[in-house]
Amino acid sequence: MIEALIDPADAPDRRAEKLLTIATALMRRMERVTDDSGAAYAQFQRAALLEDQVRDRTRDLERALALLNATNSRLAEAKAEAETARQNLASAIETIQEGFALFDRDDRLVMCNSRFGMHMQDLRGRLSPGLPFADYVAMASRSAFLALPETETPEAWVVRRMQRHLDRHVIFNVRMVQDHWVQVSEHRTADGGTVILQTDVTDIIRAERHERGKALDDQARIIRATLDHINQGVAIFDRDGRLVGWNRRLSVLLSLPAGRLRMGASFDQLLSRFRADLAFGAGMSETRLMDWVAGRTARAALSFTVRPGDGPILDVFAQGMPDGGFVMSFTDVTAEREALEALSRAKETLEARVTERTLELQDALAHAERANASRSRFVAAASHDLLQPLSAAKLFLSAIEAAALNPAARAALDKAQNALQSVEGILDALLDISKLESGKAAVSVGPVRLGRLLAQLHEEFAPLAATKGLRLTVVASRAVVDSDPAYLRRILQNLIGNAIRYTDTDRVLVGARRRPGAIEIEVRDTGPGIPAHAREDIFKEFHRLNARASASEGMGLGLAIVQRACALLDHPLTLDSTLGKGTTFRVGLPLAAEAPAAAPSAPVHEAPQTQGRIVFLVENDADLRRALAHLLETWGLGVLEAASGEEAFALIDEIGILPDLFLVDQQLGQGMDGLAFVAALHARHGAVPARLITADRAPALAQAARAAGLGLIHKPIDAAALRLALATPKGN
Repeated sequence: MIEALIDPADAPDRRAEKLLTIATALMRRMERVTDDSGAAYAQFQRAALLEDQVRDRTRDLERALALLNATNSRLAEAKAEAETARQNLASAIETIQEGFALFDRDDRLVMCNSRFGMHMQDLRGRLSPGLPFADYVAMASRSAFLALPETETPEAWVVRRMQRHLDRHVIFNVRMVQDHWVQVSEHRTADGGTVILQTDVTDIIRAERHERGKALDDQARIIRATLDHINQGVAIFDRDGRLVGWNRRLSVLLSLPAGRLRMGASFDQLLSRFRADLAFGAGMSETRLMDWVAGRTARAALSFTVRPGDGPILDVFAQGMPDGGFVMSFTDVTAEREALEALSRAKETLEARVTERTLELQDALAHAERANASRSRFVAAASHDLLQPLSAAKLFLSAIEAAALNPAARAALDKAQNALQSVEGILDALLDISKLESGKAAVSVGPVRLGRLLAQLHEEFAPLAATKGLRLTVVASRAVVDSDPAYLRRILQNLIGNAIRYTDTDRVLVGARRRPGAIEIEVRDTGPGIPAHAREDIFKEFHRLNARASASEGMGLGLAIVQRACALLDHPLTLDSTLGKGTTFRVGLPLAAEAPAAAPSAPVHEAPQTQGRIVFLVENDADLRRALAHLLETWGLGVLEAASGEEAFALIDEIGILPDLFLVDQQLGQGMDGLAFVAALHARHGAVPARLITADRAPALAQAARAAGLGLIHKPIDAAALRLALATPKGN
């Protein structure tokens, strides 16, 4: 009855008023009715209890209703925000210049802008939400606007496109008709969907193609000019043996009329000009040469000697090219051969032989300098080729018995050796600055003991400082730092060498200061100091302050190497200088977390017992091979020679004798390299002692040599290092 009187929609005050009225009426009724059993009072209690329950349920209902209203309000706001965000996203992707498409994790199209598929007009009407990615690719493969290669079918293109789709991130170019290009960038989203961007790169590709064409034209002109200025004759043939390029020097060396050298002339036509009086060197014949030209044999690099009639003796080097053609170079070696013949006739007395060899060596050095000057443009970046003649010259000088020379000749020999050492130092500096400048320098950072390194540098520079009357003080240090040991040594060598070179009185001080978590090496001198305006210039290549140092003492590359090496290793480099008082260079080095393992003490080697031993020399460079063989023979060793690994195995099989030691060049032309030759040698004949000769100082090659149990001899070859290597029984 009370529930019927109270409306839940009433306000709380109204409901309270109604309940008060009901309670008053009940009280009055109780007063009028006399009931001994107390039933009226019980009904009153029940009414009061009912009132409390109604009040509690009313409050609960009000709270639930308020919560529902708030939830509905937030839901409406969220829907409005989501719709706004979707509209903003659609507007945003429509404003970008690239084609945009979004596929869900099931590879179905969610949305795309109007620029998606802009180069395939026949697809525009079929790009609707829900389109499977595979159907889109199939439609694109059959589009009339897609330019497929002649060798590729639409089905094959679909397979290749679907394979790329498996990658999380992929970027590739697609060619369209009329030489249009579209770059497709495909990226996977966090929920497994795919975003595709299409960018028109036609202008970029056409511009790159134009620039590439210009670069090729410029390169062709440079190559043409280079070929015309080198001292070798060069002929280039296509895969059919037809002449496609040559230089002027070729006609001079072969004594060919200008009409014979024409575009398209066959190799056989050129050979017929002097076939009747052509004399080949040992190991070469006309049949073998023609088989090589025709491609009937493997196109390994070919090297031989030829003499057309009474003309000059020519060293010929032929090598195949990737397109099936080949190139031949002709070098006039008449002077060298005549020098060798003169040497063979000059064995009557020791004094006459030494004198003639000295003169011939001077002629050979002069000829080598002229040849290197004329070919410097062609071989500027080939460190291996530059080190070959330097090694040969050092070995020829080492082969001369200084005790048998008169004082003037001995002085000239000492000067020649010092000059070659200067050339070696300059070449090392040029190679260092080239690697550091090109960003191709390889570093191996690890723990380095400063005490050992500083002690070695003190021993190295103390005599030089003493000759200038300077005190060189190197403070000992127990610190261990993280750095590349080779580059750190080169940095400190250049700083100490510069300090000694530019200091005339007093001393040079080298020491290490501890900083928080680091070590700072200082090189102090008491020289003239560096003006403030010149402190940036001293780090430039070929710059020498006041031009005080002679060319034999350096080319102004030391500080340039220091700056670039410090930048490469992330070692801070600072400079303080006061005019008239001196200069201080500081190099910051991080402390190492752990000390390096103690290096084993170097074994003491006695002079090698060379008499009666046989050494097999495998070297493709003829000059270096002759120099090495000549030096080894002066030490009483028997020498076998080969220009390649294949030739070496053939000679071993022919004579049936296994030498005591192999000296093998790492770079042997197009055939097997030095490591491959030694591996094959060990497979055939067991663990035969061998040493690897190389100009490559890369850590990877050193590691490979250690793994093969080979010792390394670096070019330019030092005679003392070679003699020590012959004394070492095995390995490094």
